Amino acid sequence: MTYRNRLLMLATLLGTVMTLALPTMLSAQVAEPEGVAEEPTEEWVKLTPEEYIYRWREIAVEHMEVYGIPASITMGQAILESGYGNGYLARVANNHFCIKCKGSWTGATITYADDNPNDCFRVYESAEDSFRDHADFLNSGSRYDFLFAYDADDYKNWAKGLKKAGYATAADYAERLVGVIERYNLHLLDKKNGIRQYDEYLAKRADVDLQALKGSTASQGELPEHPALPAAEELNDISTAYADSGIDPNNFRVTINAHEGYNVYLTNRAHYIVAKSGDTYESIAELFFVSARNLRRFNDVDRKAQLKEGDIVYIERKLPSWMGEELLHVVKAGETIHDISQLYGIRLKSLTKQNSMRSNVTLTEGRTIRIQKW
Repeated sequence: MTYRNRLLMLATLLGTVMTLALPTMLSAQVAEPEGVAEEPTEEWVKLTPEEYIYRWREIAVEHMEVYGIPASITMGQAILESGYGNGYLARVANNHFCIKCKGSWTGATITYADDNPNDCFRVYESAEDSFRDHADFLNSGSRYDFLFAYDADDYKNWAKGLKKAGYATAADYAERLVGVIERYNLHLLDKKNGIRQYDEYLAKRADVDLQALKGSTASQGELPEHPALPAAEELNDISTAYADSGIDPNNFRVTINAHEGYNVYLTNRAHYIVAKSGDTYESIAELFFVSARNLRRFNDVDRKAQLKEGDIVYIERKLPSWMGEELLHVVKAGETIHDISQLYGIRLKSLTKQNSMRSNVTLTEGRTIRIQKW
């Protein structure tokens, strides 16, 4: 059986219902505008659903690690909004998420009939830029803040929340998104070793040669190799350390478990350790299977920052708001706004925004800082 025939078999097994329902399930982006259409971008190549998922699954998982957005949500929205990358806006504007211009957009634009006859949509230099902007769009938009309180594998509540927040106007948007995720088993990407699990599922389900599948997307640019994942026995008890057992978020420091000689603590649903003498972001990143770049992002520091003994180091993304009972924090002598964001497990950007201040502000002892939105 040829590689192409195997892909067709896979499409039949996974996507028959999706294919039959394509005109109604996918975004209006798939429809061509009236008149003369613009030419596709140079990087556009028509992909099957499976090729499209394979092409972008790694960036979806990366954004889950960095931002806390479920990889299944990223891939599901991309499929739903772009028609597997084959919709009009994806082809001519590299816009895979139907993101409109909004007031903050300063880049190139394109006019397209959506809710209104001449809606303005963003144009990207590459599809990668579209995926990055999608993550930043959700991360920076205050109306989406509540979504990040959901677990990164809770795709159903994320889907409902996106609809509630007004991402799309279709009344059944949440149902469509969940349908796409479950039809293509994208929720496997949300799990630990998600890429491995998804690839194994894909290969087993239709005997797809993953190397051949990778080769089919080579024309889209070099696919980055995901790093070798540790064997299950090498994970020690880190999976236990990541298990949230409903611990009271008002308890600042609760030891969940130990890993490689570090106590793993839980605050505001985010796990962290306390740095020892000689620790670096690089050394901790290696122990906890994340990149040093992402570890710095989790802790709201720049790319040159290094650690000192006693620093709190979050090993996953913090929430945008405090989930405990307190509303205010009283500043102690010498405290910074970054110290407070680390103490409560709140993203620095969210904390400064809700207090209308900059991240380099000098705090005076006794000042009150709002840690919970109201």
